[in-house]
Amino acid sequence: MNGMRSLGESDTMAEKFMQMVLTPAVQRAQDKYFGRHHVAGDAPVMDALTSDEVGFITARDSFYMATVSETGWPYIQHRGGPAGFLKVLGPNLIGFADFKGNRQLLSTGNVDATDRVALFLMDYPSRTRLKLLGHARVLDAREHPELMEQLAPEPVPVKVERFFLIQVVSYDWNCSQHITPRFTAAQVEEIVEPLTRRIAELEGEIRRREKSGV
Repeated sequence: MNGMRSLGESDTMAEKFMQMVLTPAVQRAQDKYFGRHHVAGDAPVMDALTSDEVGFITARDSFYMATVSETGWPYIQHRGGPAGFLKVLGPNLIGFADFKGNRQLLSTGNVDATDRVALFLMDYPSRTRLKLLGHARVLDAREHPELMEQLAPEPVPVKVERFFLIQVVSYDWNCSQHITPRFTAAQVEEIVEPLTRRIAELEGEIRRREKSGV
């Protein structure tokens, strides 16, 4: 069948991503609903992160990570920390420190059995999202103290137990459609602060006028 669109016509998706996700089942679904399917062209072994992806990744204070269990079930976990806790270590390598938690170790166990992961990074205020596909490995922090400064350079309130290293194979930028803007308390405070300051100035002016009888 004729392809719906070649990868070279898209400016939002790295070549390898489309090659990886366009399985025969996905193409059959596209044929059913659209009458034709996307066709991925040649792609490199990995798509290197550009400055756009690096800047976006290092500005995040949270992300979602999906792993796959030995029984084939997906599992999604939220990871959060100070902005920049997800580190870019190389053209295709990212990592983060894993802190002491609920002791379930579902993501850790899944990665040990099946190393494929998907990361979903959101910037709600700008309605931007980035998806990453890669292979992960988990290192015991007790056995790799040399990574502490690289992946957890700032003092943290809880114990670092593990390090996640992820070899990024490819990525995809999604459109902003249907993303509801959301703001953190710090972002709201930053937006409101000039208004609060101006209100205080006006209230002070009113009091001065009342005292002077103007």
